[in-house]
Amino acid sequence: MKRSIKRAAVLGSGVMGSGIAAHLANIGIPTIMLDIVPRELTDAEEQKGLTLEDTSVRNRIAANSKLALRKQKPSPITSQKSLDLIEVGNMEDDMGKLSEVDWIIEVVVENLDIKKKVFANVDKYRKPGAIVSSNTSGISVEAMVEDCSEDFRKHFLGTHFFNPPRYLKLLEVIPTKDTAPEVLSFMKTFGEDVLGKGVVEAKDTPNFIANRIGTYGLLVTVREMLAGKYSIGEVDSVTGTMIGRPKSATFRTLDVVGLDTFIHVAKNVYDQVDGEEKEVFDVPQFMKDMLEKGWLGAKSGQGFYLRKKGKDGSTIYELNPETMEYEDRKKLKTAATEMAKQQKGSRRKLKALISAKDDRAGDLLWSILKPVLLYSAELVGEIADDIVSIDEAMKWGFGWQYGPFETWDAIGLEKSVARMKDEGASVPEWVEKLLADGYDSFYKVDGGNTYYHHDGEYVKQAFNKKEIHIKRLKETKGVIKKNTGASLVDLGDGVALLEFHSQSNAIGLDIIQMVNAAIDEVDKNYEGLVIGNQGKNFCVGANLALMLMEAQDYNFMELDMVVRQFQNMAMNIKYANKPVVTAPFNMTLGGGAEVSLPAAAIQASPETYMGLVEFGVGLIPGGGGTKELYLKMLRNMPKGVDFDLIKVAADVFEKVATAKVSTSAAEARENGYLDAGDRISANPDHLLYDAKQTVLSLAQQGYQAPLREKIPVAGDAGYAAMLLGAKNLQLSGYASEHDVKIAEKLAYVLSGGRIKEGSLIDEQVMLDLEREAFLSLIGEPKTQARMQHMLLKGKPLRN
Repeated sequence: MKRSIKRAAVLGSGVMGSGIAAHLANIGIPTIMLDIVPRELTDAEEQKGLTLEDTSVRNRIAANSKLALRKQKPSPITSQKSLDLIEVGNMEDDMGKLSEVDWIIEVVVENLDIKKKVFANVDKYRKPGAIVSSNTSGISVEAMVEDCSEDFRKHFLGTHFFNPPRYLKLLEVIPTKDTAPEVLSFMKTFGEDVLGKGVVEAKDTPNFIANRIGTYGLLVTVREMLAGKYSIGEVDSVTGTMIGRPKSATFRTLDVVGLDTFIHVAKNVYDQVDGEEKEVFDVPQFMKDMLEKGWLGAKSGQGFYLRKKGKDGSTIYELNPETMEYEDRKKLKTAATEMAKQQKGSRRKLKALISAKDDRAGDLLWSILKPVLLYSAELVGEIADDIVSIDEAMKWGFGWQYGPFETWDAIGLEKSVARMKDEGASVPEWVEKLLADGYDSFYKVDGGNTYYHHDGEYVKQAFNKKEIHIKRLKETKGVIKKNTGASLVDLGDGVALLEFHSQSNAIGLDIIQMVNAAIDEVDKNYEGLVIGNQGKNFCVGANLALMLMEAQDYNFMELDMVVRQFQNMAMNIKYANKPVVTAPFNMTLGGGAEVSLPAAAIQASPETYMGLVEFGVGLIPGGGGTKELYLKMLRNMPKGVDFDLIKVAADVFEKVATAKVSTSAAEARENGYLDAGDRISANPDHLLYDAKQTVLSLAQQGYQAPLREKIPVAGDAGYAAMLLGAKNLQLSGYASEHDVKIAEKLAYVLSGGRIKEGSLIDEQVMLDLEREAFLSLIGEPKTQARMQHMLLKGKPLRN
């Protein structure tokens, strides 16, 4: 039977339950969210004369949770429209609706007896074959459903999302002994292809994989901090990005998670293990004192850190665990940390730090890493079948750049094991055997394939065919063409990929040259081109520092040439004979948007933050961005309906003048950056594959380059309306004189110059207007001050 999930239900509407419901709605799955019935009226309900029998009262808990989704930060929803797909109700009146859904997810309180009662009730209403799962973070999934029907047990498993579900990639799937193999297989595929998750199969053990190792690692860190008399700030300064961990490091992460949540997770393991492991999961007394005081972290306003506002802005203080007072934040600066800063890449940084003996930073990191690596090795086979599952769980759930076994390889397996044994540590037998057999790493790469050690031999690591890894692609197929800014690679099936790899993927002449060269090469030898990469961001725009330097040196002829070349590149993308598809993700700003807008199609990652942001540095888009956004919005106007050119121009004017950036790909569509023909990939790891399929689909449909178009413009009337809006903002104190000057230039471009409303102009005319406005503004001292401030401070200057 071909299975699909068209409707879902979430039981429990707390932060996690509502977050899961939001994630399902974000990907287009209508979801029923139910919670318990309140036992008391609120003051507001009493004033309205409501009773406990009124539907609005009975559904209040779920309804309030749905409303709260609008206010949460970071937002759990990709678009306000997602909320329309969430129906609320309660677990007394609306259980009958469970017969209409294909997947029921339980997210109620972490209490086994309560969960068993909920599932016994669900068993009465679910339709045969419907999948049921629990989002428990540690209770035995086997024990929850031992009294349920056979069909229920066959279709039941654990599905542990990480919070917040929209942003964190990991989904741990935990089958029971009764889970049907086809149900497990379907949920793993569904989790990856539809939910967009990194799916790991875990065993039914306390806290599963990521929370078991992550919590252990955090508590070991706290223990070593206290033993070595390090401060909280010192620990965080070396346990973050320096070793390939999230910027929030250790204690800022705990503040975000919430101390109450962390202690609950730790206790769950503490109650189920013994010996030395139990000792580690016994939370230190100062943390228990913090819990009693309500110092839970971000949600309570203070935790391991406290932010205080002063006359010169906010200052962050760190908690002293001995005195329980807040003090100035400290950083750990040693010879090893300075040496690590000189290294390129976190693997080298980590190795440099770990190798530094008798150094406070090196000693701390070794004392933290050693037990975590040994603990992870001891748990292979107990919490997961292989090392890959453990490594991926830690990367996807805790944001580690390298999992435990990848870390072990990075610091040198043979040397580190020898050091551990010299220090009296007990190394798991299978690791010793690996070394005795002549192997010196857990992973190896050969012929573009990755192999991992398993049961005494190396096994080829399987990847979803939709995961395209550019690095492996280059190793196996080589590079067609490259320069300092970009490389052209063969994606296979007649499709080429242009990868940006400049600093921050900023666009300079090198990238412009490679785009043009790529289009020429594709025209001769390929079906089409994907423009994408696997950096931190798709593209943060043009090279701002270079442009500022040229402007300050009065090299306006050089700047004019660069802007012309950028515009010509964009037009080459638009009018290429073969389809060009861009694959934007994360930051796609300024020039990044200008590369994407003229493409034959855009295949966007769900988390695509797209916008024309040049106004923030005193400029307007100069590479054709204003023109293309205006044209895209005109094309998306309903057919056969008269529309107001002035309103369309004013809409584009507002988006560019406010430097509005989408908070998701769905919002980028609402803002006009994506249109009906553009698509959004469910899984970011499948982005390049999906973009490639889009190229092939366009090619198979007999793609033809668009005809050169004339642009209807708003003219004098539109110019006046847009300028009036800017002047009103100035009079209200929301815009400076320089803001109005930039706005006047933008209005002039969008209106097509001082001509009659409805006039048709050539694209090149609007490009020339953009370029002239851009060049005039970059010569302004106030614009240059804004550009310099952005480069130095990373935020806009109002002048």
